Amino acid sequence: MQPFERLTSAVIPILHNDIDTDQIIPARYLKVTDKNGLAEGLFARWRYLPDGSLNMDFPLNQARYQGRQILLAGDNFGCGSSREHAPWALIAWNIRVVISTSFADIFRNNALKNGLLPLQIDKETHARLIDLAEQERRQNGAAEDWAVTVDLAAQTLTLPDGFQAHFPIETFHKTCLLKGLDSLGYLLDFSAQIDAYEQSERAYPFGVRRYDFA
Repeated sequence: MQPFERLTSAVIPILHNDIDTDQIIPARYLKVTDKNGLAEGLFARWRYLPDGSLNMDFPLNQARYQGRQILLAGDNFGCGSSREHAPWALIAWNIRVVISTSFADIFRNNALKNGLLPLQIDKETHARLIDLAEQERRQNGAAEDWAVTVDLAAQTLTLPDGFQAHFPIETFHKTCLLKGLDSLGYLLDFSAQIDAYEQSERAYPFGVRRYDFA
């Protein structure tokens, strides 16, 4: 996985509440053998019209949102089935962070173990971001892009006006993201210590250690 330390990007606003995993990646796209192929199916029900053409009202199809790596969502993102293809599809689109006020537990765990940061913020910060996204939409892309900064080490989200919010993340998941490790990679990172422990245990084949109490 690619290490995640700090990211500055404008956001892609998809502000529906209760976006479930079937909306993120419909079932018909789950048969691909290459994760990169999942980008085609990301939000396919909204990205495409019934005739197969692009829905230009949807943010992912609009020029000003191309290249952005942070998705701003509504409440309860990633609910529904447990398909791991949902974070895979987001990552295939080069999204590194999803911001919401809440995430479904299974989606959150799947995201973290695949290198996607589910960044949970409070209602006030979320409202500030929505206001910024709405200002950009009203100006129809005429204004300069605005960006937010995610600092994983400091666990902060900084808005363009300097407003800063703290976000929670477990130490294990934070370490894995910073180093670009999955759970197996995290374990292998301690190979030297594990080998040293096993060597020390071989000196006591019967599980009995001698201690000097003098």
